[in-house]
Amino acid sequence: MENIVEQIIEQGILYDFYGPLLTDHQQKIYEAVVYENLSLGEVGQEYGISRQAVHDLIKRCDKILRNYEDKLGLIKRFEGSKKRLSEIKALTDELEIEAPETAHRVNELVDTLLEEW
Repeated sequence: MENIVEQIIEQGILYDFYGPLLTDHQQKIYEAVVYENLSLGEVGQEYGISRQAVHDLIKRCDKILRNYEDKLGLIKRFEGSKKRLSEIKALTDELEIEAPETAHRVNELVDTLLEEW
């Protein structure tokens, strides 16, 4: 069960970063299966294609999305940046006593960057 949950989370993250690079048709079918949790048969019926065609398209999209991450590394960079920003925030908490205004401003900037991601 955990493996399926991890796979769904990974698909969602990959799609969040690279989904717009798929065709409109691929996006619609991928979203129907991954986000709306429709069965392959339901999606196939809705789009007038076979269950097998839906399955193949999802597998192909997964491969495309992973290839984008392998080449561009946006998710890896995002996770690294988020980790470093959290470390900066922890360090500014330690500085709060010596330079409260500076620490507060740094924390505001870190929070803004974390929200943007």
